[in-house]
Amino acid sequence: MAATHCDTLMTPEFREHHLELPASPAGARLDVVLAQVLPQYSRSRIASWIKDGKVTVNGVVPRSRLLVYGGEQVGLYAELPPNETVLPQSIPLDILYEDEHLLVINKPVGLVVHPGAGNPKNTMQNALLAFDSRLAVVPRAGIVHRIDKDTSGLLVVARTIEAHAALVDMLHEHEVNRDYLALVVGHVTGGNTIDKAIGRHRTDRLKMAVRPDGRAAVTHYRLAERFHNHTLLRISLETGRTHQIRVHMAFVGHPLVGDPTYGGRRQLTAGEDPAVRTALLAFKRQALHATRLAFEHPITGEAIDVEAPAPDDMLALLAVLRSAAETD
Repeated sequence: MAATHCDTLMTPEFREHHLELPASPAGARLDVVLAQVLPQYSRSRIASWIKDGKVTVNGVVPRSRLLVYGGEQVGLYAELPPNETVLPQSIPLDILYEDEHLLVINKPVGLVVHPGAGNPKNTMQNALLAFDSRLAVVPRAGIVHRIDKDTSGLLVVARTIEAHAALVDMLHEHEVNRDYLALVVGHVTGGNTIDKAIGRHRTDRLKMAVRPDGRAAVTHYRLAERFHNHTLLRISLETGRTHQIRVHMAFVGHPLVGDPTYGGRRQLTAGEDPAVRTALLAFKRQALHATRLAFEHPITGEAIDVEAPAPDDMLALLAVLRSAAETD
């Protein structure tokens, strides 16, 4: 489903909360306890509301560093201002699942997920703000994970503060299954797990690398299809580090086909089928597609399982490789 709905009215959202603090946090600061009781809001945001007089304790506006002992009656008048630094743009979105709490989007090759250095607009975040103006009050317009510009495939987006907080926790606890299709160089003999920490490259700050002092990173892969000099893998992520699949596969000697950053010089075997050679030279990006997302709905508990086929350019390359293998 391609969506281009545009509603550019960006206004604050207001919510009132009335609650009794639990007895367990005796002696803790009010902002710390409220961040635990209302996990949809960050502690810094709650602290600013306390400072601005938008919180009452037993009917009285408290001082900023009030210690609580449990049982207090707390009122919170939450104002969620829209993020106006990223502007809405009417860019089509391929939405494969939608309800009032979340979206699952099939991102095309070439679309940046959110603005950054050199990409202030024409991103998925701009498109989301045009599709639903209410996303302006959700961090990063509901984006909780990302894939690279030239990787295609599925992303889940939170449409509410509550869904955002829950999805962030689920990703942290590895409760979202993310499967990828990756075409790599060489013959992979069987499935395996790569458990190697990843950190910033020591000399090239635009790259990541396997480093013992990096952050934990675990990638599982299994065979999907073999060709003459390439292998199609089904990959699942246990963690979500920047460039994780690309770094790990290059580390074990099987870089992704077309990867301009980690693939080194294009590896073309002597005597390669001319059609395969032409197709490989024409493929200018990493051959990676986020093909499946499966998770428990953060609000309803429903099982969500969405799949998206690889895009046309990757399917065309696979067809050429398949044809050459069959005619050998």
